[in-house]
Amino acid sequence: MLEAVRRHAADVGEWQVVRLVQDSLEYAEGRILQPDLNDRYRLFQDGVRNTNLQKGVGNLLRTGFGFAAEASREYADANPQAGVHDLIAYFSSLAEDARFLEAPEDRPGRYRLLRGRAEIAVWLERVLRERVDIEDLEEAARRIVTSPEAIALLAADAQGQMVFRAAELQRRAAGLEVLRKVVDDTTVTEHALQRALEGQHWIFGGRFVGEAAHRRLVSGDEVDIPLIRGDGALHVVELKRAASLGGPLVKKYRGSWVPTAQVHNAVGQAVNYLVGLDENRHRLREELGIETRRASAMVLIGHPSVQPSVPEESINEALRTLNTHVNRVEVLTYKELVDNAERSLGTPDSA
Repeated sequence: MLEAVRRHAADVGEWQVVRLVQDSLEYAEGRILQPDLNDRYRLFQDGVRNTNLQKGVGNLLRTGFGFAAEASREYADANPQAGVHDLIAYFSSLAEDARFLEAPEDRPGRYRLLRGRAEIAVWLERVLRERVDIEDLEEAARRIVTSPEAIALLAADAQGQMVFRAAELQRRAAGLEVLRKVVDDTTVTEHALQRALEGQHWIFGGRFVGEAAHRRLVSGDEVDIPLIRGDGALHVVELKRAASLGGPLVKKYRGSWVPTAQVHNAVGQAVNYLVGLDENRHRLREELGIETRRASAMVLIGHPSVQPSVPEESINEALRTLNTHVNRVEVLTYKELVDNAERSLGTPDSA
């Protein structure tokens, strides 16, 4: 509500009100202390200010400056060749570490500031952001770095990765379960399939290191999922419907199962994407840093359930035969993709 009032006051030009509401908002969010807010908004502004608060601020400054002087002497003794900029950088790092101050249980009234915690917290935030779905990354990192048990666990692992490996496997298994439900849904759209796959490049195999930020790479074309291979080249994923696909995936031709026209049409669409990428490879490399000269593509289409009368292995074999004769394009059913991903996790079901 305070944010709404501040926005409305700004719209009508009441800047004094904006300032007042901003102070209230900062207090509500914990950026202004209650004594500070009380002193700013005394009932009688010409009255005597709170002398206890004044003395408290003075003592806080005295303690802070005394700590700075002592820390400067210690740093200068330990680093006789250091210059002014080195000292400033040292205090900047101390200021960051101060966010993770801890109060030891065995020393009441005393506090402890451990050097390097801010660097660990920043690293943790980056790892959590990439691998674990957490709403407040900074708070999660703060809890970990200020917990002796969590720090001991991280320190016991050479790379500090043990916790995150377990969390990553759990996240992948949960994402895969959601994807399987979407894939098996006979009413789901391509857009829903895309949402279920976004951010889960691991499902496509270990040769991919991430997703590209841009989907509209060539004028008139927007790829569904742009992946980046380990060699830096682009890999385009073209999504068609899964269990809701209208029509069969394969048909009988001269005694063998062969892909139907809609599979070939999807492959043709992927090939057109690759042609456009080839024609614009210089611009894409210069502007976006994406290598498309060796780009490849994958077509995800259909589900064995759309043809229950045909064995699943026959469908997969027909698509694999097509893959061996189409350069730079691979065709998979959604079920085969999910099954492969499940095997990569080593789940009991996959075993």
